Amino acid sequence: PKIGSAAPGFTLNRWTGPGAIDLASLRGKPVVLNFWASWCVPCKSEARVLEQSFQRYRKQGVAFVGVDFHDVAGDARRCGSAHGLTFPMVEDGSGNVTSGRYGVSQVPETYVVGRTGKIVMHIAGPITSGSFAGEFRRAVAAAIRS
Repeated sequence: PKIGSAAPGFTLNRWTGPGAIDLASLRGKPVVLNFWASWCVPCKSEARVLEQSFQRYRKQGVAFVGVDFHDVAGDARRCGSAHGLTFPMVEDGSGNVTSGRYGVSQVPETYVVGRTGKIVMHIAGPITSGSFAGEFRRAVAAAIRS
């Protein structure tokens, strides 16, 4: 999906807690979608920054969703717990959403979606890298204003 286009919809099961997350149910809120896996070293390196961003931006109504991609469920849960991730996590074991709808070929990748459901930014790589860190902050700010 391209910047400015509608974010592809999905419904994926949560790791813990009841039910699933339907992206459409988050319409009206800015959303950060982070595609990751427990076996991905750069994903682990950005985990702390994602959690800090979640804690900072949730006060402004930003929803974060971690989409675990092609992973063993137990490994993913252990990784998320080890890195102190508290934002909602969903499983995309088949890769149907990650590869099929979002075209993610390697993780981590992050999409920032505005309140209207349109993609504001796509970052292919860890948000902790120098150039992506600023882009991420600007994209979240734009999504909040959208």
